[in-house]
Amino acid sequence: MTTEEKYMARCIELARLGAGHVSPNPMVGCVIVYNNTIIGEGYHQKHGQAHAEVNAINSVTDAEKLKESTIYVSLEPCAHYGLTPPCSNLIIQKQIPRVVIGSIDPFAKVAGKGIEKLQNAGVEVKTGILKKECDELNRRFFTFHQKQRPYILLKWAQTTDGFIDVERSAENYGEPTWITGPRALLRVHQMRAEEDAIIVGTNTAEKDNPSLTVRLIKGKNPLRIVLDRELRLNKKLNLFDNSTETIVFNALKNHTHNKTEFIKIDFSAQLLPQMLEVLHQKNVLSLIVEGGRQLLHTFIDAGLWDEAHVYTGHMQFGSGIKAPSLPGTTGQSESIGKDKLVIYRNTAI
Repeated sequence: MTTEEKYMARCIELARLGAGHVSPNPMVGCVIVYNNTIIGEGYHQKHGQAHAEVNAINSVTDAEKLKESTIYVSLEPCAHYGLTPPCSNLIIQKQIPRVVIGSIDPFAKVAGKGIEKLQNAGVEVKTGILKKECDELNRRFFTFHQKQRPYILLKWAQTTDGFIDVERSAENYGEPTWITGPRALLRVHQMRAEEDAIIVGTNTAEKDNPSLTVRLIKGKNPLRIVLDRELRLNKKLNLFDNSTETIVFNALKNHTHNKTEFIKIDFSAQLLPQMLEVLHQKNVLSLIVEGGRQLLHTFIDAGLWDEAHVYTGHMQFGSGIKAPSLPGTTGQSESIGKDKLVIYRNTAI
């Protein structure tokens, strides 16, 4: 690893600290180097607050050193006025002579304009350091701006013999069928805290009565989404407890009640493009699809997924509802307690 890559790796490490707090902005980390020594660090900590470059510059105790320093940043400095002023302006104002960048920003209001502004001011700019790793860091942000939809993560738990549930009658509704252990559940809640939204179908809402919150860890709840075509779900279900923002896609009405928004879509047409368009308009960068089998396969069959997080418990059902299948994919596996998690990437998109 070169010296420049070492500093950029530190930018990525810092950027990850913003996971779950900065959306719909990207995660960004920044370090400032003077005479081969880091004299300032920062990252984007919360949406609407100072960007990474601002926090790094403000952390430098001797501002005069900035005039002889290099600033490393994992994503191109912004060039537009949003909730905060442009970071490229601040770099120019502080007379920092050299900027090293990981990724070019895909957002149309930036997209090379930050680099252009810096170069026009006489700043030396170098790009593409650890580009692959920087792009990977903000794959949600890139997908959102390049494909005009959220980054989609499928998630389910299955038994060793390939079932996600037993066949249940209405008397057995109200609780999920637990397949994995407590450590896997903590991991799922951490995942929820780091993503923007989570969706289930009508049957899962009815059978499992999920809360879809992050009760087991400290973090923000995702936007909850449920499909309920005829609005037949019992309003006493946990999804309607007003504990967090909730969307109900349905065929009957547009209406808002407390923290629940009912959004009417056309169920005679393709559902996914309609729902994803609504979420894109609402600046939802990422979406977890948590079930059930029918909803998961709707995304799979349409090729509309980016990752699949598949947990396998150590039990067997023998019969029941079969787990979805992801033909032709290979994933990275890890053990979580007695359970196994495999994360697949959709390489076909």
